Amino acid sequence: MLPLYGEAPAIPHHPDLPALGDLDWGDLHHQLDGDGVAVTPPLLSPAQCAGLAATFDRPELFRSTVVMQRHAFGRGTYRYYADPLPDLIRTLRESLYPPLAWIANQWAAQLGERTFPLEHAGLVAECAANGQLRPTPLILRYGPGDHACLHQDVYGEVVFPLQLAVMLNEPGRDFTGGENVFVEQRPRSQSRAIVVKPRLGQGMIFPVRHRPVRGSHGYRRHPMRHGTGTVESGRRNVLGVIFHNAR
Repeated sequence: MLPLYGEAPAIPHHPDLPALGDLDWGDLHHQLDGDGVAVTPPLLSPAQCAGLAATFDRPELFRSTVVMQRHAFGRGTYRYYADPLPDLIRTLRESLYPPLAWIANQWAAQLGERTFPLEHAGLVAECAANGQLRPTPLILRYGPGDHACLHQDVYGEVVFPLQLAVMLNEPGRDFTGGENVFVEQRPRSQSRAIVVKPRLGQGMIFPVRHRPVRGSHGYRRHPMRHGTGTVESGRRNVLGVIFHNAR
């Protein structure tokens, strides 16, 4: 195991998101260091998942809609929430940021990169100073035959290195297929594919661009991209939480 630098900041109890306070950040950190992706216990209740999935059909909540096939991104549709974000998404974003920044700053030390503010407001202010003013949390909807090509969610010069996706449907009941696919590019070696199948309400934490991996001469960057396999039947909704804003 890699050494931990102190302990992750505790997430205060929130009555709408009680599971956040019970997360084992040491374990999540080791999952990320070992596998490149960390899967959480359920973060949202079934009712919260259904409520968020239903927001897709409320256009007044969104700043933009992307039909993926028009841009060769895959097939399906996603929508970016507008400011102000729905309370549940805002709380999720702001509450999870400090312990994720704890991990991100350890990665920064290993790779000789910049560190990040300890509170989300500091990151938002830095984004604003760089002209990145648009919120990036989004909801994705896939039906039969839909998929997402491998990509990275960068959006500007200020890039927080970790993001979260939360499954809003129950695989096998609400949809089939549609597995989450991550591809890690390993220097001087073949790329590695990682397939993750979260259940209803579970979150996946993963790198936006790359992660540190210890080599024979210290840490090196392993670029990662993510996408979604083809949905075979039903409807698949996912909440994406990116912590930096977009231009």
